[in-house]
Amino acid sequence: MTEYEHQPLPPRGEPALNIPSVVAVLSLVLIAIHAIRVYALGYDAETYFLLLFAFLPIRYAHDALGGQVLPGGEFADVWTFLSYAFLHGGGMHLFFNLLWMVVFGSALARRFHATRFLLFSALCAIGGALAHLVTHFGEAVPMVGASAAISGQMAGASRFVFEMGGPLGVIRRTDEAAYRVPAMGLAQSLANRQVLAFLGVWFGVNILFGVWSTPIAGEGASVAWEAHIGGFLAGLALFPLFDPIPRRST
Repeated sequence: MTEYEHQPLPPRGEPALNIPSVVAVLSLVLIAIHAIRVYALGYDAETYFLLLFAFLPIRYAHDALGGQVLPGGEFADVWTFLSYAFLHGGGMHLFFNLLWMVVFGSALARRFHATRFLLFSALCAIGGALAHLVTHFGEAVPMVGASAAISGQMAGASRFVFEMGGPLGVIRRTDEAAYRVPAMGLAQSLANRQVLAFLGVWFGVNILFGVWSTPIAGEGASVAWEAHIGGFLAGLALFPLFDPIPRRST
């Protein structure tokens, strides 16, 4: 028997919606930041706040700035690779990001626990910002949202939730041990039809957003789908480095 099969079953009466503490706290932080920005700041203060913490590709095109220094200067050139993920464009943007984090981030948080989960998510957010910078270099439109980090969480979760004995496997478990089922290598995972279907739908939706981003998101809005894909690919690549469960032997 493998290690995860020895874990005790959860006690009876466990709540149906059992969100890991790190996901619950992170959700509250994102809600609080959005509420403060929208309801406590005036127009000028909010604009300055966005310039200080949103991800702006034009920061790195110094010729386009004409010598102008944006709020935060060189320090913001570094921290905005992550800080943008704590901001959202609106209530619906925040709601859907929290929804996906509760579903897929919770699975990953149960496996990684708080420190690994937060560091993994941060690196996926940075990966998304890098992808956005490469594809939108010099643009003055700010990017905000936790979507790249959550895309990375989805990628990480896909590496084990569809495995035999995982929470979404063909033969599945429903206790905490389901989140500690050993993952196979990426090549072996891609042989799983559920994983392939999940990846196909996920990439298809993001490509659709890329082609029709304005009609779908609303007039004047666009979806930073390249950042989503960057975060997702970062999650796939980083998962083996963070996974505390030994890989399943083949």
